[in-house]
Amino acid sequence: MTMAQDGDSSTVSAGIPPLDLPVVHVTGANLPEAWEKAVIETWERGAVVPTQYDAPGDPPSRDALAVIVVADAMAEPRIHRGLPGSIEALEAYRQEVVDGIHDHWVDPSAGKWEYTYHDRLVRYSVPGGPNVNQLEQAVEALVEATHTRRAQAIMWKPWEDAGIVDPPCLQRLWFRVLDDRLVMNIHMRSNDAYKAGFMNMYAFTDIQRAVSIELSNRLGRRIEPGQYTHIADSFHIYGSYFEEFRSFLELVSSRPFDRRTYRTDDVADIIAEAREAIRRSLETERIEGRKGL
Repeated sequence: MTMAQDGDSSTVSAGIPPLDLPVVHVTGANLPEAWEKAVIETWERGAVVPTQYDAPGDPPSRDALAVIVVADAMAEPRIHRGLPGSIEALEAYRQEVVDGIHDHWVDPSAGKWEYTYHDRLVRYSVPGGPNVNQLEQAVEALVEATHTRRAQAIMWKPWEDAGIVDPPCLQRLWFRVLDDRLVMNIHMRSNDAYKAGFMNMYAFTDIQRAVSIELSNRLGRRIEPGQYTHIADSFHIYGSYFEEFRSFLELVSSRPFDRRTYRTDDVADIIAEAREAIRRSLETERIEGRKGL
């Protein structure tokens, strides 16, 4: 055994307990409740760990292994007011993940994106092989046997992702139908709990909704989105934004739950305006041939 391998036993013998990764396991009736619980528990119980993105003087992050269960993926309210971003940005991200509106940005040779989640879900490519529509494969597997354990999609490409600057955080989606309700589990290697976690969960549950609709059409009976489980190996709150994060804690402590969340109907006009703005932006991109505006 090398000295590096023996590090844990050395710290224990010196009277310093080994650093463990706490497990945050929460359940919520809806998405905002589950996300809020997980973020707060990570803040309170997370291991103190530095990250590869820390600037000099940044406090270390709070980090945990998270298992976040949402009992009903589509239950209202669907949106947390503590989301660090706008409703417009949330809608754009949903469309990026579910509809692939930014798949045309994937062009690493031109200095653009290495991937999008949507592109890898519906056009997963392997060297010398055809592109694979993994969502279509998952739906076909569920149509054949709704209780199958084989309906999944993956993100990681070891021949590409191990050496890139920003490899995919999302690793796998897994589907199963129980009592005509579509269960979906997702697994992330890394997840920014505060800045990205809610947007990720919101978009991923919309994939669950879309797959439920496709299954309903194929099976000739109604399949509803059901339980959603979000698993993150590293669910972390970066030290670089601790001061900003305190405003989230203040929101949670000062308002009742119904005043720190939105029902979808509450922001329907904002979402409609966002969709039109996104449509115009994409049209301008198409005409001018440049990424983003």
